[in-house]
Amino acid sequence: MYNMTDDELTKIGAVITTREIQQEPELWQEAFDNYLAKKDEISSFLGKIESEYTEPVRVIFTGAGSSAYVGDTAAPYLTQNGDRKHYRFEAIDTTKIVSTPEQYLEKDTPTILVSFARSGNSPESVATVDIAEKYVKNLYQLTITCAPEGQLAIHAEHDDNNLVLMQPARSNDKGFAMTGSFSCMLLTSLLVFDVKHTDDQKKSYVSSISKMGHEVIDRVDEIQAIVDTDFDRIVYLGSGALGGLTREAQLKVLELTAGQKATVFDTSMGFRHGPKSFVNAKTMLFDFLSNTEYTRRYDVDILDEVAGDEIAPVVMGVGVSSSNNFAGSNFTFANGDDSMPDGYMALPDVMFAQTISLLSSVKVNNTPDTPSATGTVNRVVKGVTIHDFEG
Repeated sequence: MYNMTDDELTKIGAVITTREIQQEPELWQEAFDNYLAKKDEISSFLGKIESEYTEPVRVIFTGAGSSAYVGDTAAPYLTQNGDRKHYRFEAIDTTKIVSTPEQYLEKDTPTILVSFARSGNSPESVATVDIAEKYVKNLYQLTITCAPEGQLAIHAEHDDNNLVLMQPARSNDKGFAMTGSFSCMLLTSLLVFDVKHTDDQKKSYVSSISKMGHEVIDRVDEIQAIVDTDFDRIVYLGSGALGGLTREAQLKVLELTAGQKATVFDTSMGFRHGPKSFVNAKTMLFDFLSNTEYTRRYDVDILDEVAGDEIAPVVMGVGVSSSNNFAGSNFTFANGDDSMPDGYMALPDVMFAQTISLLSSVKVNNTPDTPSATGTVNRVVKGVTIHDFEG
């Protein structure tokens, strides 16, 4: 796919999505440069909050769909690698906050609402900000978005308690599925809140994941061979931050195949507690292998178990691990190493998953750029009624 011409891709309705996945390694470098350019402003914004409270401030990562899954991936990683003295990290979908705000927001708890949004125009995202501003007494906001003209970015203007972190212009995906927008917003959240690693280390991580992203592009024929398997179902598994990533990986398959391929996601340990029933003779199962040796053992255990059951044609580990790895099939990144933190490893992992989804879409004769032929699912959701909340 990545070697096809634009004309060839246009004929199969895949030029936008293919090129947007293909450009992600460059976007990650740009997102890092944007972070460095805003570093003083970020430090000043967070430093002011840290100086005002003796107890940890609640940080809520929020969004809808893929934007919500950014938080699902970031929150576990930052619980380990963020500043726990000053913050406690949670991921809560905007759809949950809007429908049941008093079950998720805490009126008297100082809170930073981190809104992830590609367009900034999703009704639930706009409503979540409105509700939080009415309900939470001491509210601060980080708006991490790809669209300067979006409602969230415009709303944040001239608000000293709302810092906008704009993503690379090309990350505002024109295709249906979120690709570069997801990975850039995830990377930015890690760069902002990860205090265990220096900026020099972060620079090294971004360089490494960019190389791994290029490796996905260079090895597309290998990924195509996987997709050529006779399959109807895909399973994504992982642990911790990479367990959060599985939600985004499986969503890409559903979106780009318009549901023609069934998918599930779970944690490596949770899968055997019932969801394993999903596996049949036409299932491909992938596990994003953790670079934490202790955790990776659990990832490998479930791979060994399913492979030993001989119930699925593809059982594969995805990662960079060179030791204590799955003895079966692996997509192993040659340009990574075992010291890469899982939060950053999520970016090349998701690019692998995006490629699986792109190729699967073409396989079922769908058009990745406009996968919903009926128009019942849209790039920005429509038909949402937002009811008044008095609080």
